[in-house]
Amino acid sequence: MYATTPLYQRLTDGSFPIIVSLARHDLDLAKAALDAGAYALKTHLNAYHRATGTTFGSFAEERPFFEELSKLGCPLLVMAGQETVPTAEEMDALHTLGFEGFNVYVDHLQPHLLQSKLRPMPALASTSTPEDVTKIAAIPGCIIEASIMPFERYRTAMTPADLQRYAQIVAAVEVPVIVPSQLLLTPDDALALRQAGIAAPLLGAIVTGDTPSSMSKAVGDLHKALASA
Repeated sequence: MYATTPLYQRLTDGSFPIIVSLARHDLDLAKAALDAGAYALKTHLNAYHRATGTTFGSFAEERPFFEELSKLGCPLLVMAGQETVPTAEEMDALHTLGFEGFNVYVDHLQPHLLQSKLRPMPALASTSTPEDVTKIAAIPGCIIEASIMPFERYRTAMTPADLQRYAQIVAAVEVPVIVPSQLLLTPDDALALRQAGIAAPLLGAIVTGDTPSSMSKAVGDLHKALASA
């Protein structure tokens, strides 16, 4: 149904690739992530990003950046929106630009999105139940983003109980599960997530900051830890 891309292969074979969610649409930020060891990048559309306070525009508004980003040659994912999501034609255009997966909270998962060539990556929420997890995992070809932390937990340390919750999600499904850095994830935390069966860390601004230098340090530190583990 969806292409088995190098990124998807890495998500399913235990490679634990580093995915970076860009704090803003900035080519220098993207290049810093890739140079430091990130394998894939995630961008945003039609959304207010709560962790950074950044608003991302429509496909028409963000397309010039996406066209430049596609020239970097790395796997690309897109958070497609909230109440507003791309049209079917815009999803086709994203695929043509090299995007291979899209992400929305399950409440915003409009039917036409599942008809596109982009692999779905529905996001759990802090209120998601075990039944929700099972329901989302039944979407053919999906990846799950375990965005399960309430906002008041943002930028706090990961606890053993948090790790157990992530592990329970992995155990309940047969699809790749990625963990976004809603918490202040350290390289040691990432290693623990890998041991728990998580397919990849998704590093956002809480960990990477919003400058090329902070991005380089955060991704580089994790890349070194993974390489030496």
